Amino acid sequence: MKTTSPTPWSTRLARLTLALCLPLLCAACIAGAPARSALAGPAAQAEPAGVPLLAYYYIWFDPRSWDRAKTDLPQLGAYSSDDRQVMQQHIQWAKQAGITGFVVSWKSTEQLNRRLKQLIEVANHEQFKLLIIYQGLDFERNPLPPARIAADLDYFTQTFAADPVFDLFERPVVIWSGTWKFTPEQIADVTATRRQKLLILASERSEDAYQRIAGLVDGDAYYWSSVNPETFPNYAGKLAAMAAAVHAGHGLWIAPAAVGFDARLIGGTQVVERKDGETLRRQLNAAQQSSPDAVGLISWNEFSENSYIEPSRAYGRRYLDVLASMQYTGVVAPAADLDSSMPGDVTLHTQALAPLAILAGLIVVSSIIMIWRSLSGARHGAQARLTDPDGAIYDYTDEHEAELRAP
Repeated sequence: MKTTSPTPWSTRLARLTLALCLPLLCAACIAGAPARSALAGPAAQAEPAGVPLLAYYYIWFDPRSWDRAKTDLPQLGAYSSDDRQVMQQHIQWAKQAGITGFVVSWKSTEQLNRRLKQLIEVANHEQFKLLIIYQGLDFERNPLPPARIAADLDYFTQTFAADPVFDLFERPVVIWSGTWKFTPEQIADVTATRRQKLLILASERSEDAYQRIAGLVDGDAYYWSSVNPETFPNYAGKLAAMAAAVHAGHGLWIAPAAVGFDARLIGGTQVVERKDGETLRRQLNAAQQSSPDAVGLISWNEFSENSYIEPSRAYGRRYLDVLASMQYTGVVAPAADLDSSMPGDVTLHTQALAPLAILAGLIVVSSIIMIWRSLSGARHGAQARLTDPDGAIYDYTDEHEAELRAP
């Protein structure tokens, strides 16, 4: 009789290693699988890697600013935009939530120049990026003289543009807010000789409006803070059409995404509820689907229109936590799954623990059987090479107009 030779110990060891690894791999897959949001629905999308998330940022605040048209205050109190520590805290918070840079509202004044200079210093120290949105309209919503705009852009180029904080794209980006108030001839007079050193983007609000000046600018950044994605017809389609128009001329498209909107204290009538983060998720999804070169988050600290995500007395860190969870998982997480006390973490409902425990138990039992069979010389089995999938933190890659913005 032919005697069956025992299974080599190397084979048994390989089987034993495989058996021990399988539970770990299964558990990791279970824990790492993002929960699907019933609220987000089929539109939930992973953010394309490398797309910057930029938050619109305002440096016009003095302590008295907070006494007018505000329903909430920052966690940092009634701060001044001259406060370096406030700037530093803002940037650190933003980075923790996955924000790549700020789009800074600016025109050349002594006060704003001083504050921009300081913000650049802080951003450099924190390795954070900046873009500019130029305030092309005055307080009465009238266009500034084109000669003034040209002079301000020249001042920016000569004084600030060479700093590395502005190198997110191939040239420093300046968004011209209010381009719809200027004629193509006026825009051409300003941009013709300055696009060699700057990427000058329009702020047009429709596909046709952008095409009116497409050859005179380097792209478009639509500041659409007041849209209600639940009621605006074909909201995502409008963004996609604008993106196509911009990209047809090889321009830069910065898609908008707002957290909510309420400008009734400054003359607006429309309210877009935040819905505990669902509005932000939905708008980020629509922005992502338009194939943006960056997403413009509305906003970091526009408290008069209630579109801010800066930690506040009313909301705490809630909206930074929503952002952080999306950066980590790459998909939209449902609001109920977020623990606002732990930024960026997604917690499991207790209802989900029971089936997970049962499944884990089955895995353990199966593993014990496999180990026993391996040690007893079972002849069949297969070697397997197990590798963990790479994880990715998706980087989303956000002027003020103190009125209800027309769509």
